Amino acid sequence: MSYQFDFYDKTSLKSYNLNESMRYQLNMLDKLDVFTRKHCENVANLTCRLCEYLHCNKGFTEYCTICAYLHDIGKLFIPSAVLQKPGKLTQEEYEIMKTHTTLGYNMCMKDLQLRPYAAGAYYHHEALDGSGYPQGLTKKDIPYEGQIIRVADEYDAIVSKRQYKSHIGISDTLKILIENTKPHEEIKKSDVLTEISENARLGKNNPIIVKTLFKVVIDDIEYEIFCTETYIEELLSELKRFEQIEKYREKLEQAKKEKDKNYYLEGIKMLLKPEETLENYKTIYEEYTRAYETRKSIVDNLHKEIKIIKKLKV
Repeated sequence: MSYQFDFYDKTSLKSYNLNESMRYQLNMLDKLDVFTRKHCENVANLTCRLCEYLHCNKGFTEYCTICAYLHDIGKLFIPSAVLQKPGKLTQEEYEIMKTHTTLGYNMCMKDLQLRPYAAGAYYHHEALDGSGYPQGLTKKDIPYEGQIIRVADEYDAIVSKRQYKSHIGISDTLKILIENTKPHEEIKKSDVLTEISENARLGKNNPIIVKTLFKVVIDDIEYEIFCTETYIEELLSELKRFEQIEKYREKLEQAKKEKDKNYYLEGIKMLLKPEETLENYKTIYEEYTRAYETRKSIVDNLHKEIKIIKKLKV
């Protein structure tokens, strides 16, 4: 009776026929810790779908997806005390963490099979306004793949931190990404038109890519609704079975003749599934009822979430 929705289950990535060369790059993830590896897989899935919604050609989409898989490969060289620290990093620890970009880039450049995908590791923390790292590049110098992976990376990092079990409330995550498309308030009010301030008038994230992420998320929410409603139909079928058992139980208790009692008792036994008995079926019935009510509430809230997202402006 358990049901769990996987955010990243529905992805076009699985439709790609990855060749042996690509499998070599993906095998690099096996060296990462479980959390980082899962994050890399999630970012790659999101990146793949962003590329498709952005109408990138298949070659670039595959390239960008592999770059995304490898974007955090430099974390192999970050001390576990820093990488897996549960609390906030100190400034010194944060500086160590930031080196994963150049460490990953250097690792890729030393391996001929990884070298073509070094951009993922190097550019995914660069920001359009020049506030990113490791180089502090601005929009004109940040490759498109870096801009796409940055958005996917930021989204999954927030989702993972907040441990969403469903897309309910996910609009709050998107609002954070929207804020990162905007310049700082003091820059916005500035009339100084130098080259530096022009870059600063940009936000950190590419607004077109963030807006495209909305489409990916809405698509995912609609898929979650579909999965949940499919499960609800199964629950309804079970509830109807229990309702029939209840009717037979009432008639059994009201019956006067022994043959009638046996008739209704046999009917109940036919409706009961393995491990269900006359003694425990009501408890199971209540569990199915609660599951049904919970899933119905989830679907209602997911529909509301779609309405909120559709009203968001970048």
